[in-house]
Amino acid sequence: MVDLSVEFCGFKLINPFLLASAPPTGSGGMMRRAYQAGWAGGVTKTLFLDASVIDNPTPRLASLAFSSQAGEPRRIFAFENIELVTERSFETWLKEIKELSQEFPDRMTIASIMDDAARPEGWQKMAEALQAAGADGLELNFSCPHGMPERGMGAAVGQHADLSARVTEWVKQVTDLPVIPKMTPNVTDITLPARACVQAGADGLAAINTVAAIVGVDLENLTPLPNVWGWSTPGGLSGPAIKPIALRCVAELARAVEVPISGIGGVTTWRDAAEFLLLGANNLQVCSAVMARGYSIIEDLTRGLSEYLAEKEFSSLNEMRGQALANLTEHHNLEAKRKVKAQIDQSLCIACDACRISCLDGGHQAIIKRKEGAYEVNSNRCTGCSLCFHVCPVEGCISLLGPE
Repeated sequence: MVDLSVEFCGFKLINPFLLASAPPTGSGGMMRRAYQAGWAGGVTKTLFLDASVIDNPTPRLASLAFSSQAGEPRRIFAFENIELVTERSFETWLKEIKELSQEFPDRMTIASIMDDAARPEGWQKMAEALQAAGADGLELNFSCPHGMPERGMGAAVGQHADLSARVTEWVKQVTDLPVIPKMTPNVTDITLPARACVQAGADGLAAINTVAAIVGVDLENLTPLPNVWGWSTPGGLSGPAIKPIALRCVAELARAVEVPISGIGGVTTWRDAAEFLLLGANNLQVCSAVMARGYSIIEDLTRGLSEYLAEKEFSSLNEMRGQALANLTEHHNLEAKRKVKAQIDQSLCIACDACRISCLDGGHQAIIKRKEGAYEVNSNRCTGCSLCFHVCPVEGCISLLGPE
């Protein structure tokens, strides 16, 4: 097993996997169970000085799920969550964070905090108290997309570079802990508030928070989901469905700033983790996969990532970090002269007709079905778009061949 330890903002993590600020970190007791299972740390559910004003509706989750065949288990691709910050008191959290730091000194316990961008005293009071309680870092929630923005918090801060910088400065004034703003993807250019935070003294960044979304509509009662007694509201989308957005954001941040980045958004398998690391993330935060499958997934995550590093002969996570960034460029720099053409392996073809239909109505009408049931590609019409490759249900049946 390759050593998966990595340093993040001065703290040596036993592996790169942290729990994100979300339902799986809803209490100190839950975080204790996660640490015992092997997680390197966690970010608390977002803390608020006066949690008595928080009242979460029920139900507050909806999901996007599919099954490949009738009767098979559904696979969840996304959760929409309209839950707000913690309802548990700040004093209770201080006690539990102190206990966690004493019991698990080798695990990084980060406190997520939120307040009004016009109220420095709230941010600073929480920062000072959490440092005294033994927290290992502070994640500034500049990114919650639902419920809090209309109160001048969450994404209402992170969507403005000046507000993000101002709050970062307030917190840095009163604490020696690492300060890690959590960035919102619900913005035109994520690098603008990120750069502002770093200039204001941020020690690291976390990206991304959930994507503002409506996951669906109940077609029987015509109510968007989740249905809260006949009403709904846009919420935060998480899970595998947002991974492509998260990867893009992490890559943009890695190229724009010099501070470490905690990558978040759809990390479900070790392969997902490797992709984030190769695009510049320092470590990973996980939420939806734990909500669906439990803390025990840490075993698969660490084992799979370790085996991948060994296979690729990377000696450490530091060695692999950002390796894919060198192959990321602007669209106009891409090679457009060399073309690929699709080719069908007749021995593997099951004559399902998927490739022909897709190419006929969504591609370039390059796939022909012969009377004997064989399929072939008209190379004069094929433009190498790769649509047939992606819709074919048989691995290896369609390949894309370039010039010799």
